[in-house]
Amino acid sequence: MSHGIKDLSFTGDNPGAARYGNFINYYSFHSSKERINNLHPTMFLHIESENIHCLDVGCNTGELTEELYIYLKTMYPKSNIKILGIDIDPTLIERAQERNTNNAISFVTIDITTENGCKQIQEYIKNENKDMFDIVFCFSVTMWIHINIGDLGLQKFLKFLKDNSKSIVIEPQPWKCYKNAQRRMKRSGKVFELFDSLNFRDNVDQEIEDILNDQTHIKIYESPSSSWNRKIQCFHLRE
Repeated sequence: MSHGIKDLSFTGDNPGAARYGNFINYYSFHSSKERINNLHPTMFLHIESENIHCLDVGCNTGELTEELYIYLKTMYPKSNIKILGIDIDPTLIERAQERNTNNAISFVTIDITTENGCKQIQEYIKNENKDMFDIVFCFSVTMWIHINIGDLGLQKFLKFLKDNSKSIVIEPQPWKCYKNAQRRMKRSGKVFELFDSLNFRDNVDQEIEDILNDQTHIKIYESPSSSWNRKIQCFHLRE
């Protein structure tokens, strides 16, 4: 999963042309509370463990990570919840760290699409004396991985989630979002170079579901569409 150093700045004068989805002030136009409203108690495993460990992939400045913590405390009132929030953009992580007052949440700059990033994540969970995370959250991240490193990169990413989590809560972007992202990038004078070569296209959300819903994990929940036309799905490790 490794590739070169990334230019994380947005293109031109358009913060919407952020190549890796690392938008500034993201939660001002996609409320973190609204995403929480699309979660449902049936998505979550019955966990009696004293410690529940979660990973939030693409945490941006951490507002949603904090809302997830509050939500999970209502779901698992007797457990200690710990969340590792990761993002590719050190500036966003710095903001998340500055505003974070919760010792149970930690924010780290990690690129999950690199071997080193995957190793960091696995070392974290091993240091917590666990083989895998109880829950991984992945909200509107799949497109940015897919559009930047291709079909194989997306498949490797999803396999990593499956290998390292008992439960995956994911909000994939449909193909329409890719076209919008490419349009924004073109207006700023650049393009996503792999866009035309992707094989997963109109049915990309179904492809993601098929990869996750297989021998190891099973789909147990799908939310109604949100106001921005995305669904949240949940996949659990098969017994």
